[in-house]
Amino acid sequence: MKRRDFVKTTGLTALGLSVLGTQDSFANDNTTHLESDDLSPSAKADENFPINFIAVGDWGRNGEYDQQEVAKQMGAWARKNSNDFIIATGDNFYPRGVVSEHDPLWNFSFENIYTAHKLQCDWYAVLGNHDYGSGPDAQVRYSKISRRWKMPALYYTKEVNLGNPENEKALFVMIDTDPMLFEDKKEYVNKQMAWLEHTLANASAKVKWKIVVGHHPAYTVGPRIKNYDTLTARKMLTDVFNKHKVDLYLSGHDHSLQHLKPIGFTHQFISGAGSELTPVTTGIPYSRFETSENGFMYFSVIANAIRVKAINVAGKVVYETQLSK
Repeated sequence: MKRRDFVKTTGLTALGLSVLGTQDSFANDNTTHLESDDLSPSAKADENFPINFIAVGDWGRNGEYDQQEVAKQMGAWARKNSNDFIIATGDNFYPRGVVSEHDPLWNFSFENIYTAHKLQCDWYAVLGNHDYGSGPDAQVRYSKISRRWKMPALYYTKEVNLGNPENEKALFVMIDTDPMLFEDKKEYVNKQMAWLEHTLANASAKVKWKIVVGHHPAYTVGPRIKNYDTLTARKMLTDVFNKHKVDLYLSGHDHSLQHLKPIGFTHQFISGAGSELTPVTTGIPYSRFETSENGFMYFSVIANAIRVKAINVAGKVVYETQLSK
């Protein structure tokens, strides 16, 4: 069976709920997630991991601010290493999103930038704050005319079969964080949070990994350490993540590459270095790694481990770690 046969996608409407199975028996346990093991950076392919994907964020700048160079390196990496899909962590189009599914920015910032053959795979995206500058639903509609852009709703789920005899899976929960910052979006946010709780609580017993993807980080060592958006995301998401044992939260927004492990269950990664950069602060206790370099992250998943690599614009693996169960 080829790797692409492992992937099963389930789109959920923004107002809908979907029962995915029985509640995780450890949902009320307060155990802290196992510590990660930092590894010596290696460019060697993770051949024993059945699912591999690239994550890149904050990229849509018509190829400028090294977006073009990062795209070329993503293609070079995917040519040498297995890659099943790409996750876009938001701020897909600067400065104010796209006005429709026919906006020229689809070509200037996406189609004509990520041209490598190995990047013609499925792209699963979430929205960032800049994407809300025009018509956020246009990015949903583009899924109907693009072969690779897969955004069935403003928030949705995706299950990936890990390819073992037990039919175990990783659950990706793609959320829409920007409305959480605005009081007039309270009704929409409440519906989304109810959906998030329901989705995580009813994850199938076959789900080995719970991975949430959103744009705004709950923690960061970038410029927004104490900003309203970071503190709001932390308030909205932390208790939910701990309650339902979310293994990994992947975001963007700060334009850097980070691995963070605050108190609690969830490891948090920021991959927002797809174009323009912002600085990072060193020496903050909950940060395992931070760098203000253009690049992307590469995740390799198996039933008992997730290996994460941070790769800069020159193709160098600048950080590597592994989460184990």
